[in-house]
Amino acid sequence: MSVSATVVDDLAAERLSIARELHDVISYGFATISLQAGAAAHVAEQKPQAAVDALREIKHVSKEALEELRAILGVLRQSPGSRAASFGRDRFEALAENTTRAGAPTRLEVSAQLDEIPEEVARAAFRIVQEALTNVLRHAGRASVSVTITQTPDHLAVRVEDDGVGPAAPAEHPSPGSGLGLVGMRERAVALGGDLVTHERREGGFCVSAYIPFPAS
Repeated sequence: MSVSATVVDDLAAERLSIARELHDVISYGFATISLQAGAAAHVAEQKPQAAVDALREIKHVSKEALEELRAILGVLRQSPGSRAASFGRDRFEALAENTTRAGAPTRLEVSAQLDEIPEEVARAAFRIVQEALTNVLRHAGRASVSVTITQTPDHLAVRVEDDGVGPAAPAEHPSPGSGLGLVGMRERAVALGGDLVTHERREGGFCVSAYIPFPAS
């Protein structure tokens, strides 16, 4: 392969990586904001305090999304002082809390050293969980979610299960998506030598399972 072809391939891979980052940040943020805005409009007259709480959550989620977008753009522009986001346990806990407040109670179980594993593995795991939760908010109706993250000596395993209707069936008030979420999740895992599978649960709901190997020393 020529040097020019290699450069083109590298640029294409980088563009795809950036596209996935932007998709996941914007998709989760807007899915959450949309649900909270709908809740605020629904209860504004009868339960004004609940509407205020929903608006506060919209402010909180939009602020987080803007901060993530600024971080991504800062790295792209190589701005002085810009740095990549970290993906430690606190980020996963905040994500679960945000999803719970958006109306999908989310339980997080972690038996992994998320603050110590390679950054690219933690980032992929976080984005996979984030996109899986986005799909729950958009498609799963009234669902509760379980997020399980485990670690072995050679890989990280991620599992997100919900008990809602799942993306294959219409929710009560479904929110349209781009159709790129499942593709992007699988691409993230495969890019690091892993894999991702999805299936409808026999008892109802949907399951996303991924394994992401650690890079060789």
